[in-house]
Amino acid sequence: MLVTGKDILVPARAGKYGVGAFNTNNMEITQAIIHTAEKLRSPVIVQMSEGAIKYGGQDLANIVKDLATRATVPVALHLDHGSSYESCLKAIKMGFTSVMIDASHHPFEENIAETRRVVEAAHIMGISVEAELGRLGGIEEHIVVDEKDAFLTDPEEAVQFIEQTGTDYLAIAIGTSHGAYKGKGRPYIDQARIARIGELTTIPLVAHGSSGVPAEITRRFRESGGEIGDAVGIADDDLREACQHGIAKVNVDTDLRLASTVGIREVLKNTPKEFDPRKIFGPAREVMSQIVEHKMGVLGSVGKA
Repeated sequence: MLVTGKDILVPARAGKYGVGAFNTNNMEITQAIIHTAEKLRSPVIVQMSEGAIKYGGQDLANIVKDLATRATVPVALHLDHGSSYESCLKAIKMGFTSVMIDASHHPFEENIAETRRVVEAAHIMGISVEAELGRLGGIEEHIVVDEKDAFLTDPEEAVQFIEQTGTDYLAIAIGTSHGAYKGKGRPYIDQARIARIGELTTIPLVAHGSSGVPAEITRRFRESGGEIGDAVGIADDDLREACQHGIAKVNVDTDLRLASTVGIREVLKNTPKEFDPRKIFGPAREVMSQIVEHKMGVLGSVGKA
């Protein structure tokens, strides 16, 4: 069933579990996400970035909406990192049930004003809104943030921001980062900061840049001919703990990109004469399904639908 993000995330925050918000760029990724959610009886959020909209447009949004409408578990279609008021309105017109306005690169008051503007328009249409306060490092789509420009979310400012914008859920900067390279060793996650923001607020909180970048996937990527550096992701235990303190939406993109590429590379390496796209993209879908299943287990959303 196609629902709003708020319909999914309010129960998650109350139940102290997380819901995976997985980015999609094609049919196979969408199937891996929603079919796995059905299998595990888990609510799920399918995200499209502005880059995905540019690539797949209304056709891709319609694929998500069709699978979501026919699903027997709650599914939301979410705009990830909307860069402007106009971008959010475009997504709403396309049938998205949740939008993110990312004005976190603006000064605090300007972030509030831009977010409030989107909230007012979206709420009229019954659409829920995510905003961001603080800046994550790393690279994702058109988002590029140097380490020197990243900063963690101030708990007191989070309270003020929520009160003045009316946003339905809030992405907070807690040490996670976009992309496959999240630091050396185990990335630091500021659990105390999450707990403090969770104490002061009641709306669902969001963790961006939360791919695990499993060592097994990066190994298979290299063995099938791919080149990748010392990629490292967010530890499962850190996500489990974060969900106990208010994190309800957990964004995952890099893991599915790697999994998809691994599936494709392995087929092409092992059967170089293969040119049937079904036998190339099918295995990729299976690898992605395994990643989604693992993440849902980690977040505790299995059986919650």
